[in-house]
Amino acid sequence: MRLLSVNLGRAKAVPYTDNPEGVTGMDKRPVDGPVRVAAPGPKGIGGSGLAGDAVCKRQHHGGDDQAVYAMAREDLDEWERALGRPLADGSFGENLTTAGLDVSGALIGERWRIGSGVVLEITCGRIPCMTFQGHLGEQRWVKRFTERGAPGAYLRVIAPGEIRAGDPVEIVHRPDHDVTVALQFRAVTTHRELLPRLLAAGEALHPELLAAARKHAAELGG
Repeated sequence: MRLLSVNLGRAKAVPYTDNPEGVTGMDKRPVDGPVRVAAPGPKGIGGSGLAGDAVCKRQHHGGDDQAVYAMAREDLDEWERALGRPLADGSFGENLTTAGLDVSGALIGERWRIGSGVVLEITCGRIPCMTFQGHLGEQRWVKRFTERGAPGAYLRVIAPGEIRAGDPVEIVHRPDHDVTVALQFRAVTTHRELLPRLLAAGEALHPELLAAARKHAAELGG
């Protein structure tokens, strides 16, 4: 299990974003050399957990609980075959492109050590948006991505440090529940009856999703 690439994006003006400023940092490219990783601060204020990476619409993206976005190279390869075109590392706007990791099958609260000291914790899956669709230039992309149900994972920073392409990735903690990223994604997109199951992940779950799961469970109980 290793990092194939570390990908950063700069703010770029595009015609397809709903950001009022008209810019997005989704066009991420692999970089050489070490990249500093640290908790960026609360959502709405903090951006990316990776130094030099742009997050342009902070009311919906970035912050401590969505500091880093990871995607498995194996999933990109599946999409290459489905779309009939190459997809470079970073094509989905991911910061980390991994090899040998089932990212969408990972558990909420699972922790990874990357390199010698960085530790990240999985919080939730990525919800596709129209900026993502415009970036890829694929019609019905939001629906297709949602139907496949392999969204990749957002992670928070537990221990800061530096990472670089080629670093080993080690799973250092797996929580005692069955709430995977893929299950969480289905619960908030196509199968909302699954929302109460997310409660088993507890405080490791992205706080907005935990609140939604608690509300749904309370409504069912009432």
